[in-house]
Amino acid sequence: MKFNPANNIQDLQYFGEFGGVNPSISDSSTYTFISAKTMLDTFEGNTDGCYLYSRHSTPSNLYLGEALAAMEGTEAANVASSGMGAITPTILQICGHGDHVVSSRTIYGGTYAFLKNFTSRMGIETTFVDITKLRAVEAAITTTTKIIYCESVSNPLLEVADIKALSVLAKKYNLKLIVDNTFSPLSISPAQLGADIVIHSLTKFINGSSDSMGGVVCGTSEFVNSLKSVIDGASMLLGASMDSLRSSSILKNMRTLHIRIKQHSFNAAYLANKFEKDGLKTVYPGLESHPSHALFKTMMNVAYGFGGILTVDAGSLEKANALMELMQEKNIGYLAVSLGFYKTLFSAPGTSTSSEIPEDERKEMGLSEGLIRFSIGLDNDIERTYKIMKTCMLEVGVL
Repeated sequence: MKFNPANNIQDLQYFGEFGGVNPSISDSSTYTFISAKTMLDTFEGNTDGCYLYSRHSTPSNLYLGEALAAMEGTEAANVASSGMGAITPTILQICGHGDHVVSSRTIYGGTYAFLKNFTSRMGIETTFVDITKLRAVEAAITTTTKIIYCESVSNPLLEVADIKALSVLAKKYNLKLIVDNTFSPLSISPAQLGADIVIHSLTKFINGSSDSMGGVVCGTSEFVNSLKSVIDGASMLLGASMDSLRSSSILKNMRTLHIRIKQHSFNAAYLANKFEKDGLKTVYPGLESHPSHALFKTMMNVAYGFGGILTVDAGSLEKANALMELMQEKNIGYLAVSLGFYKTLFSAPGTSTSSEIPEDERKEMGLSEGLIRFSIGLDNDIERTYKIMKTCMLEVGVL
């Protein structure tokens, strides 16, 4: 059968302690043992089914992890308190002093700053490349390279990674291919395309209500268990643990993810086509004008569309800011970072989520000051939304 992430989520069934249709929440920071021997075995990693301390794991976190692993089709998953709380331990679990990372040049600003400015303190170096040029990726690999890192659909330029081809490259040189799939949950399933590790910021589409932070690392049981090791596990020792109440809330929201992603994608595709016809410089993987449109189609789970993110170039930062302020005033959505909310969110990445990237590098990669990133909401009448947005664009001179 063709891989279907939504079916995998739906097929999971849990019962609460008293027969509830939701699993009971483990509201404890620590767990008791009947015998001292079992505690010792648990510390040494030899006991399955026993809980030690909530920084290590909780029943609630394991339920959420199981659902996310099912969604990506991996053996296991470990949840964290934020997207960066998933990304940073993953890299540090694999790399140490003297190691090297090959990374896409267009990634989330926090990830870029971590690889550019933070890991270099530890003797871990990163080469940033155009991930769409496989020859450039291969040319950047050295004898000390451990990781190829990319995003399925990059933030904010919406470049699409050829995950299958990158997987072949990673295997050729015995590297780990890590793919951040935050922009395209359900639409793309990186592990099915050859990625070794799949990461999400749960804060975004997966939770979908902009009220919780969270992250997840999906991979083999061996790797996930290594992250949680009390001896040398980066997730365990760095402490980016998720609270049980938050994990139970995100698990509930996952049940509507397939419905939400379909609507996000439908609305984004509608607007992208309208904006492009209006003459705006519009980037969206679902447009035939997107340079990786055909590639995306070969990787996608068709039912979930091309995602809910698009960009429009307003021509200048001044026009971008004026447009965003007016759209917020007209109740289109919010001038805010992040994505995946039920309302449309918009920001100028050059002065917000990608501001960690130096100005000269932003220019080199094509991240203009007037670029607006839209996370399109769940609007029921998207034609009405478009008409209001077009009026705003005419008023501020973007059209």
